[in-house]
Amino acid sequence: MKKVKIIGVPEHFNMPWHLAIEEGAFEERGIELEWTDIPEGTGKMCQMLENKETDLAIILTEGLIKSITEGNPAKIVQEYIASPLHWGIHVGAKSTYNSIDDLMGRKVAISRFGSGSHLMAYVNAQNEGWDTQNLQFEVINNLDGAVEALTRGTADYFMWEHFTTKPLVDQQVFRRLGDCPTPWPCFVIAATDSFIQDNASTLEHILEIINMYTADFKQIPSIDRTLANRYGQQLEDIQEWMSMTRWSQSQLKPQTVEKVQDTLMDLKLIVKQKPYTDIAFSKG
Repeated sequence: MKKVKIIGVPEHFNMPWHLAIEEGAFEERGIELEWTDIPEGTGKMCQMLENKETDLAIILTEGLIKSITEGNPAKIVQEYIASPLHWGIHVGAKSTYNSIDDLMGRKVAISRFGSGSHLMAYVNAQNEGWDTQNLQFEVINNLDGAVEALTRGTADYFMWEHFTTKPLVDQQVFRRLGDCPTPWPCFVIAATDSFIQDNASTLEHILEIINMYTADFKQIPSIDRTLANRYGQQLEDIQEWMSMTRWSQSQLKPQTVEKVQDTLMDLKLIVKQKPYTDIAFSKG
């Protein structure tokens, strides 16, 4: 058996991977796929790819592209989710802020620098016409850290995936003031350069299997109930999320990579752009 390490966030987007692992789809091809949940998100996963603590990652597009431009020896091997990620903009339940306008110049909680919560705070500030140079950050590591920061008032607002944080809104831990969708497909499959180089056929098998699972995912009987139970979500929230989410079976387009890099440059989050072939891997 060929052992392969893969990481991703503990969120409903990654259910096709868990199903494929549980049903032995990878083992049938002689692959032992070892999944690890990374609740800290993309910043932490970029670090793990760089340190070769994992072979593959299901990771946010903008965070990985930023990391690759900074020298991370990894590449996008495929688009995973073709639809945007809807980032909820949250404040503590007892907060005095009632609109997104109220958050200008306030401190934003982020899981870590280089993570989606960090980069999307800039995208949101630009959307709102704020001076992005004035953004202030409080590093909170994960969702539990965000709950603590917003409840204690050490940070003022927090951006995280709308449906993952919905139970906290329902429990009146957070209030959501609005959403900020990513202007590009949100998740990609990444691999370290060394894994791509040494395991081309294994990678091909892995992508083939996950693409079969994602192509049919929405047609699985009662998949909405399975997701709601597994991720502690309301059934109607999962149904709404599924209607908005599109899995992909193809490589990220060059124009998308260009758009992400243009945006990151514009926001002064990267200092140089890289050619498409340095960021995305395609056979042949």
